[in-house]
Amino acid sequence: MVRIIVIVLAAVMAVAAAAFFWVVPVRVDAAMNVVRPHDPYVISPQARDLHASLRVADLHSDMLLWMRDPENWNDRGHTDLPRLRAGGVAFQVFSAVTKSPSGQNYDSNSGDSDRITALAVAQRWPVDSWSSLYARARYQARRLTRLEARSDGRLVIARDREQMRQALIAREQDAELMVTVLATEGAHPLEGDLANIDGLFDEGYRLIGLHHFFDNALGGSLHGLSNAGLTEFGRAAVARMLERGMIIDLAHSSYAVVEDVLAMTDRPLVVSHTGIYSHCEVRRNIPDRLMQEIASEGGLIGVGFWGDVTCDDTPRGVAQTIVAAVELVGVEHVALGSDFDGTVTTTFDGSQFEVLTQELLVLGMSEADIRLVMGENAIRFFLENLPAASSG
Repeated sequence: MVRIIVIVLAAVMAVAAAAFFWVVPVRVDAAMNVVRPHDPYVISPQARDLHASLRVADLHSDMLLWMRDPENWNDRGHTDLPRLRAGGVAFQVFSAVTKSPSGQNYDSNSGDSDRITALAVAQRWPVDSWSSLYARARYQARRLTRLEARSDGRLVIARDREQMRQALIAREQDAELMVTVLATEGAHPLEGDLANIDGLFDEGYRLIGLHHFFDNALGGSLHGLSNAGLTEFGRAAVARMLERGMIIDLAHSSYAVVEDVLAMTDRPLVVSHTGIYSHCEVRRNIPDRLMQEIASEGGLIGVGFWGDVTCDDTPRGVAQTIVAAVELVGVEHVALGSDFDGTVTTTFDGSQFEVLTQELLVLGMSEADIRLVMGENAIRFFLENLPAASSG
């Protein structure tokens, strides 16, 4: 009888483990990265032809956080490499999420809890990543590096300007070649150690978000408790990032941090995934005056695709936000910043960028301006602002 009980308990534990490691991550992914059901989008011949000629670029996808196979077309989430290629994406920024607080919201969060730990365990990430945010960033970078190695040259992580330029030249002969840049969703993977900036650089990171949903050692988050500016460590970290040629992303940073970074440098900055406050008056969108100041220094604003920043997540609503951004900061400073796979709900996925081209045409934007906001602004920005070389 004891032997039977032991066998039954072992079987129950095996089933529970299988559910935790194989079923739970899939269900969490499917529940948190939703594409709202919709009728097929009708695309005009003009929009279809124009889109086919575009080099689409997106400043923010969290695809690397999830267990789905990026090399296959998946039936959950927003992105994978086949869907992005189907959408005409030439350039994609992939961001590493390393910590997210329980009860995450746009108004007030502490850094005392973390939802990513359970996800890291459930998805069988390396054991050191269960407790180290730096290790989580390293793991996600190496995941993309492995994809690059298996791609036969069709996926290129741009680590410097020349590498990106050469990859884009090669793409003229192969429209499915995709150029990528690695980014962090917040600088908390530094774990208070400036030396980790060099480590992240060596892993391929070139765009560094300073904050996510909570205050960290660098200063205040837009959604934290302090509303503080840069700390002494934060100033030293920003200075070192700029010295290495990294690009600073101010998405999720407090107003005071944005102002402090603007005062520290005249290097162009990024707000990778956002909306426009005067168009959608929510806490997640920083004031128009800060957006204009970022743009005046050559910065780039990535418009998000989810309702919390657009106040309307339909393709028409996203297109209207893009138009509002153009009116606020000028067409040359506006790009796409989807936040695909960032636990948001959208009405189209990475294979359906074409619908944005359609809606921008309907709203009266010129083909030349559509070409800029759909990709050329972002491509130009990184060609100009990535490090001149990968060392230094």
